[in-house]
Amino acid sequence: MSYTYTRKVNYYETDMMGVVHHSNYVRYLEEARCAWIESMGIPMQYIESKGYTIPVLEVNIKYKNHITLGETIAIGINLIEYNGVRMTISYDVKDVKTGKVVIEASTKHCFTNKELRPVNIKKCDEEINTKFESIYTEYTINK
Repeated sequence: MSYTYTRKVNYYETDMMGVVHHSNYVRYLEEARCAWIESMGIPMQYIESKGYTIPVLEVNIKYKNHITLGETIAIGINLIEYNGVRMTISYDVKDVKTGKVVIEASTKHCFTNKELRPVNIKKCDEEINTKFESIYTEYTINK
């Protein structure tokens, strides 16, 4: 399941030239990722209430074009790796008006307990694993 999150660029996210500051893209990825997980029916609050966290291990961003104040971006998300302990998510951020790719990015994550010790969600939580497993399976079939 590919998921798309759309948002408008806010004034406070831009520099004096009206261009989005590069550091804000990490926030955009997190917003999109949280909305994507919520769309699966397992919002972050629910995951955390079950005693799990999904910390970021790595962020990779390739800046292709800039985006400016008032423009709208669409963030396409795909789960490209998943094994129950770790996962990798890819993002394509595009300018909605022009269709130009603004950034290409990926984030790597792991599942942990509240003490930040890695857990295998496949063994610990069938419900959460089933959601991620089905999305990953769909991605591998469709790629």
